[in-house]
Amino acid sequence: MNMQRMFRGVTVALAAATLTLAGCSEKKSPTPNQSGQSGSPSPERYVIGVVAKSQNNPVFKAARVGAEDAARDLSEKYGIDVQIRWQTPDTENAQQQAQYIEQLVAAGVNGIAVSCIDANLLTSVLRDAVSKGITVMTFDSDAPNSGRMAYYGVDDRAAGAAVMKSLAQEMGENGVVAVLAGNQAATNLQSRVAGVREEAAKYSGIRIIDVYYHVETANDAAARMQSVQNANPEISGWALVGGWPLYTDNALDGIHERAKVVSLDPLPLPLGYLKKGQVQVLIGQPYHGWGYESVTHIVERLHNAVAPPAEFIYADFDVVTSENVEEFEAKWSVWNRD
Repeated sequence: MNMQRMFRGVTVALAAATLTLAGCSEKKSPTPNQSGQSGSPSPERYVIGVVAKSQNNPVFKAARVGAEDAARDLSEKYGIDVQIRWQTPDTENAQQQAQYIEQLVAAGVNGIAVSCIDANLLTSVLRDAVSKGITVMTFDSDAPNSGRMAYYGVDDRAAGAAVMKSLAQEMGENGVVAVLAGNQAATNLQSRVAGVREEAAKYSGIRIIDVYYHVETANDAAARMQSVQNANPEISGWALVGGWPLYTDNALDGIHERAKVVSLDPLPLPLGYLKKGQVQVLIGQPYHGWGYESVTHIVERLHNAVAPPAEFIYADFDVVTSENVEEFEAKWSVWNRD
């Protein structure tokens, strides 16, 4: 056993001990009342670990709120005690996600909901969780060979096609398109890029110059767009399969004057770009639903033995333009509450 593996094992054990002390997966005994007789039993408890990609990405803050809302609603509905263990790296780190999942397994949680940064890396640890009887759901980004119960999110290929369809309309079905695509290892992003390419092929006047990958931070994505646009001034349209560069100010200076921009993820900052006319269309995903629906399906399986309706549970996506931007903006006051 090398030192790195030994250190990881010690870290998992210590974290698991902490979580176990916090109390996971138990049906409490009746609580004695003041006369010494047993009172009503405490409600049955389910502990669900939620592992998103990044604390710094606001879409996952909405997912966390969704998970906590589901825990509250299900607890009230069934008279049970559903608790959420939020275990998410500060920035995207697949190794840390794997470590967090091992910690949750060692602590004896009942279920895990996860958005996978790297499906290849996480498949084995998720298989181990499933083999130990833990109910696993994926959301946003899948690990299809992990043995998870189901996936919840948009049909990523359809979402990519929707981005390209809106962009083609804005460009008059003519011009040169660059695709911004984030982490090349993420299966959801691969599917979105495939959807962009398939839709672009329907327009004889549209040409995709290339697909550009980058570290999924706002600054890295914005810098990537700027360097590509400067090197290729013929680009007249950008298809963003994630909203990364729009999470910082002034990302499109020097770009929006020369190119149309359509993106996924109508978060508060991207909505500002849309209101200024620098972005033409934003395609929205079910951010709150990632947490809410994942936790709900896990608890329904655990408490009521009700299986999800399908292995792939696809949600509708929102199309946000200047006409409905105010209405969509109001949702974030609920999703991003502290």
